[in-house]
Amino acid sequence: MIERSLLRDDVFHRLRDAIVDGSFEPGEQLRDLELAQWLGVSRTPVREALLRLGEVGLVVARPGRSTVVSDLDVAGVRDAREVVAGMHAVAVRQAVDRLSENDLDEMRAANERFATAIRAGDLEAAHRADQELHGVPLRVAGNRAIAAVLEQYTPVLRRAENLRYATRAGLRSIEVHDALIERCAAGDALQASLVTYDTWHTLTDEPRSRPEG
Repeated sequence: MIERSLLRDDVFHRLRDAIVDGSFEPGEQLRDLELAQWLGVSRTPVREALLRLGEVGLVVARPGRSTVVSDLDVAGVRDAREVVAGMHAVAVRQAVDRLSENDLDEMRAANERFATAIRAGDLEAAHRADQELHGVPLRVAGNRAIAAVLEQYTPVLRRAENLRYATRAGLRSIEVHDALIERCAAGDALQASLVTYDTWHTLTDEPRSRPEG
């Protein structure tokens, strides 16, 4: 049962990542038999993965017809942005008092890798470094509910960035990351959470309002 669960999750993550990174484009049909052959699995975990992808809005299932990669939905991105920004802000606020110097050094090193990747135009490496940086307070906070919500909605924002924004906000993000680390090092949980909230809003151009402290 554990092996089946791991296989199901692996198939879901591989298909999700292929949509997020643009390997599967908006409007492209996803046929479970072809996907199963590509992944080297049976059709059952593929069908289960497609259902999950439909729940998070990355694919659209047309009963009796086909499943296609969804178009980028502005309202869906906006909703995901609010949720993801809010969850990261809460996680940082919970983590600040428990961050060690090693944790802060890990964040600094991740931002250095992020800066290098942004300047080289390597979006994949930039995303990876960004995840590593923000992953530190998430790990320290240890809030499983937050982790579960982010697992569902972060890919929607990553896809928006890949399809629309690329690295346009990347240079500013380097400075914002530095500000976040400084606030964390100072033990200022409120300001660190507000900086984090703003960081996730750099993925869109829409006007934003921050939550009250």
